[in-house]
Amino acid sequence: MAKQVKLKAEPRTNLGRSAVRKLRARGLIPAIIYGGNDKPQPLQVAASDINAMMSHASGENVLVELEIAGEDSSRTALVQEVQHSPVGGAIRHLDFHAISMDEMIQAEVPLEPTGTAVGVKTFGGLLEQSLRTLAIECLPRDLPDRITVDVSQLNIGDSIHVRDIQFPPGVTPRVQPDLTAFSLLAPVVEEEPAVVEAEAAAAGPEVITEKKEEGEVPAPAAKEKATKEKEQKK
Repeated sequence: MAKQVKLKAEPRTNLGRSAVRKLRARGLIPAIIYGGNDKPQPLQVAASDINAMMSHASGENVLVELEIAGEDSSRTALVQEVQHSPVGGAIRHLDFHAISMDEMIQAEVPLEPTGTAVGVKTFGGLLEQSLRTLAIECLPRDLPDRITVDVSQLNIGDSIHVRDIQFPPGVTPRVQPDLTAFSLLAPVVEEEPAVVEAEAAAAGPEVITEKKEEGEVPAPAAKEKATKEKEQKK
């Protein structure tokens, strides 16, 4: 199950691009918390704390106990979205979704295979994963880090659908049960070079004919014409 971590934050009063640049220069990351009965509130969090928290998380679904400066009690939230820099991948912004521990939440969790399929070991098949994440619904305390699926029994042509997956207690999928999660494909067989060469030999040698230029007379006809012209001059 997802671990709940404590995280300190401060209200963010200065907004806008210029303020955000100065914030990041100080080693802080802009964030916002929304949801519940309160209005969305801009926050700022130490980049070192965020990086440490995310480095121990298997995905971006992290339960957080936010201790916001100036507030008497902490607020439980789910890391809803993490924005990364396109260059280097540094965290640029976070969205927190305020939640209640006794209310159902929806989240996307990673889907991972375990084991080696028998069709891969025996016949050289290829395991294809069609779903990388799964949308689920559960109480915050039941939120899993990931969903694992044992694929060791898959043979060539077999598939595992969402309906076949054993979900942890309290977790319900929010996608169609007929969706394919994993399938085992037959190995790709390349045509042997000997077969290609045999087919080429059966086709026979390629005949290349030289194209005659317009007005050009074939060699035998040219010789006959020269002989007649010689006789007429005698």
